[in-house]
Amino acid sequence: MAEFILEMKNITKEFPGVKALDNVNLQVKPGEIHALVGENGAGKSTLMNVLSGTYPFGTYSGDIVYNGEVCQFKTLHDSEEKGIVIIHQELALIPELSIGENMFLGNERKGRFGIDWDKTYYDAAKHMKQVGLKEEATTLIKDIGTGKQQLVEIAKALSKNVKLLILDEPTSSLNEEDSRMLLDLLLEFKKNGMTSIIISHKLNEISYVADKITVLRDGSTIETIDNEGHNIDEARIIRGMVGRELSDRYPAREHNVSDKVGMEVKNWSVHHPIYNEKKVVDNVSFNVHRGEIVGFSGLQGAGRTELAMSIFGRSYGTNISGEIKIDGKEKTLRTVRDAIEAGLAYVTEDRKGNGLILEQSIAQNTTMARLEKVCNKGIVDINKENAVAEEYKGKLRTKTPSVQQAVGNLSGGNQQKVLLAKWMFADPEVLILDEPTRGIDVGAKYEIYCIMNDLVAQGKSVVMISSEMPELLGMCDRIYVMNEGKMVAEMPASEATQEKIMSAILQSDKK
Repeated sequence: MAEFILEMKNITKEFPGVKALDNVNLQVKPGEIHALVGENGAGKSTLMNVLSGTYPFGTYSGDIVYNGEVCQFKTLHDSEEKGIVIIHQELALIPELSIGENMFLGNERKGRFGIDWDKTYYDAAKHMKQVGLKEEATTLIKDIGTGKQQLVEIAKALSKNVKLLILDEPTSSLNEEDSRMLLDLLLEFKKNGMTSIIISHKLNEISYVADKITVLRDGSTIETIDNEGHNIDEARIIRGMVGRELSDRYPAREHNVSDKVGMEVKNWSVHHPIYNEKKVVDNVSFNVHRGEIVGFSGLQGAGRTELAMSIFGRSYGTNISGEIKIDGKEKTLRTVRDAIEAGLAYVTEDRKGNGLILEQSIAQNTTMARLEKVCNKGIVDINKENAVAEEYKGKLRTKTPSVQQAVGNLSGGNQQKVLLAKWMFADPEVLILDEPTRGIDVGAKYEIYCIMNDLVAQGKSVVMISSEMPELLGMCDRIYVMNEGKMVAEMPASEATQEKIMSAILQSDKK
């Protein structure tokens, strides 16, 4: 057997105005879990898209050697034929189709008179069992949670006789319990001889699961670190990623919280938009002062996002009731426009689906929430728009050759900065951030934390929803805990611990 199942040699890939990969090299041994880490824009996803044929042979230079054979993949199908399967960060599942239908879409189980549905669901159930999914194969994707959808993608990969599994940020939208379950599944696959490549910004997960860690920085290979003992110091990985020590993950700030309440929500209830009898937010009350960062913790499905979206101009839910006050004045926010004009902004967790228009430029995305601010007699002043975009590009240190670049061409972290710029330009008094650092690297996280600190220093109010408890503990003044649509605890961050937060959730389950 060859020493390496995969060698990528001197891979160079260019986009207009950007060299995304510059003579990158990667060596992966059979049966190992190999991690790719680096800041946003370092080239990790680009490298894997080259490997999988998403960027076909001819659009890059360098060699891919797989099982001792030089490969020139022109399509995803070509790489899958060799047993290389990639699972992207944005899951490619169709919500209205069943698990079985999704699993064999484009790879249908055919019978004499069309699709053999018995075989489809039998084979689906077999692969679902391998990943620990106990649902029926006929269950619709929209009726299962994100963690289980991720397992469907892995089961789908197994159905293609995968030998080398590539996972791009597989746990970015999962809670800690689902994340650990997925990582343990990879370790089980490793025992059975499968090779995996994992891209992740969650360094504690990398330390736990990876045998080797290759660091990319600015499109170049920096080093490959041995993690045989699975106890590598996260600071060691960060040093390779950013080229320096990052001694404090959370920037210090003076906690000058005003007595003045920026926003108060009372007795807020929201019903599911389809299943009207289901209450997803149940009589919730909270407040956030000016100059304060308030955190919201809770397990997946706790109702935090539903709460935030329903407050933001009723952009989620039905039969919404309750009261909102901004700076002590009661507000009726029936539309998103009402919310924006009242001084409210919501940075969605779904930046690609709901936050940005990927085909449009950075400049257009930056100004879209308050377009009137760059208009002259109803016509967009392009020079003003570009000047605004350049200003926020500098403030947020967005990596891009031009503000005319389409947002879809940016890395995840830089897309997140454009989304933040959009709402900062709207100049809100209350900013709701829903998973603002999901899927971005430690350096970009630090920059976003600094922006949050700057906003509260100006007397703004910030609400932060996060699944990462250390982030809430490191950034917030107070923390609210939600479970199953209800508010179950409130505590000062100075007195909060991960154990206290989880205890509040578990105690509420017993009631």
